[in-house]
Amino acid sequence: MLRRVLPLAQPLSGLPPSFTRLAERLAGHQPIWTTDPERKWAAVALILAPDPDSLLLIRRAERVDHPWSGHIGLPGGRQDPSDFDLVETEIRETEEEIGLLLTGARSLGALDDVVPRTVSLPPIAVRPFVFAVERRPPLTLGPEVAAAHWVSLDRLRDPATHAPTVIAIRGESLVVPAYVVDDMVVWGMTERILSCFFQVAQ
Repeated sequence: MLRRVLPLAQPLSGLPPSFTRLAERLAGHQPIWTTDPERKWAAVALILAPDPDSLLLIRRAERVDHPWSGHIGLPGGRQDPSDFDLVETEIRETEEEIGLLLTGARSLGALDDVVPRTVSLPPIAVRPFVFAVERRPPLTLGPEVAAAHWVSLDRLRDPATHAPTVIAIRGESLVVPAYVVDDMVVWGMTERILSCFFQVAQ
């Protein structure tokens, strides 16, 4: 569970006004957080950078029997028993996965928890945190990440980018809401996180 209070809306030195406005909107958002004691916890980061305003997406490495093998997602992972809270989980996981220290980033706030909608996935709850950096840093990808891409927020906001999309999963074709950017299809829990983010950011 989250015990640390995130630093929010002071002026964001070195960051564009759009990120200051976003911090204000996130400060006014009351996240919906689950209290289900049966769930395992995880955290992910929406990492924003300017020029142009962009979000970092990762492609997870192909791994046998991993539920998110090859998926497009956000840096993050499961909480370790040694983590003080989910903020520490996200800081640790982001450094392990992409070599980025979020202690040097600006925390803008948190979004609603998301949980899987299918029993075939692990019983987890994922808490998303939003961070901003002054510039796009060099990344060092760990073994769990195959690629990382900065995608402009304007492109993700484009209505043509977000639409029902056919995906193949476990030998079946499903139609799901998704963000489609080039060869990246963002669906499932990550799609729900991005949709919540854009709703708050309006």
